[in-house]
Amino acid sequence: MGNARFDSLARVGLASMLAFAIVGCGDTSSTTEPIATGNEVSVNPASFLATGLASPITTENCTLSGGAVTSCYRITTVGAPTNHAVGAFCPTNISDGSVAGMWIEGGKTHDLTGAFIANLATFYNDSRWKLFDNATGRIYVTDTQAAFQAAAQPNVPAAYYNHCVEGKMSYVGGGISRTYLIPVTPVALTSGTGSIGMSGVGVALNGITMDPPAPVDRIKAAFTIAAFDDCGGHINPVEGYHYHAAMGCAGTAASTDGHAALIGYALDGFGIYAMLDAAGAESTGLDNCRGHTDGTRGYHYHVAGAGENMFIGCFRGQQGTVR
Repeated sequence: MGNARFDSLARVGLASMLAFAIVGCGDTSSTTEPIATGNEVSVNPASFLATGLASPITTENCTLSGGAVTSCYRITTVGAPTNHAVGAFCPTNISDGSVAGMWIEGGKTHDLTGAFIANLATFYNDSRWKLFDNATGRIYVTDTQAAFQAAAQPNVPAAYYNHCVEGKMSYVGGGISRTYLIPVTPVALTSGTGSIGMSGVGVALNGITMDPPAPVDRIKAAFTIAAFDDCGGHINPVEGYHYHAAMGCAGTAASTDGHAALIGYALDGFGIYAMLDAAGAESTGLDNCRGHTDGTRGYHYHVAGAGENMFIGCFRGQQGTVR
């Protein structure tokens, strides 16, 4: 899905269709108070899994989205998770009772089983949803690279409607390396917030991109399911494997005070933490970007639930870049 494995309307093909990101909060200074400066906590390079990096993290001068000139970490990833497997995504037959991947709809995650695929016409109250062969029960899956790319473009050929769309790491050479420039110390915005655009949200501690919301409605227009695996990720032929939901696979740096664990960093350098703390409770007092401040971590974000199809709502700092 990439943003359904397809994540970047600014790009062509699959990346366009499924990476079309739902834009974040935009300028919402009327509902988000400025961050008190002086207590920003710097990025900790030691938190990243070394196996997810293509080269050691270095520092260099950089210019952020708001024009601030500062020092950034250059983080270059291998483009494949080294702490968990990729997949499974789609079931192959409606008689298959095992869980393959998952789908996001209505604020919830749904296990992709044969029965779920068989019931899609009822689930969506639309008889056009039929992703399987009546005679054999075989589910129409994009099981070749050509089929995957055909089903994952903005104008899907009719032959690839009603498919469960999945990619393989072999289609992207085993992984697509990404390079992030993230400020060593966040530079807070003095007013308003930054939108979550097609550049993405940030990078997980295992080196995998945390992407904008998957364009589920665009995917459904072709009566397709662009499957996620149980880690909330899938494959885009332009950007490779990336996440759309936090499912506990990103790698963590545990907190010693019972606070939720660090799971990654946003492009603005503020830490991204799990939704729940050690006691299983969600943090309160979050702003519309899903962030707040404490004395240990300064300002930081907490991810939304997996079914919400987002990580954070917007940026509270000037962003670096990813390519």
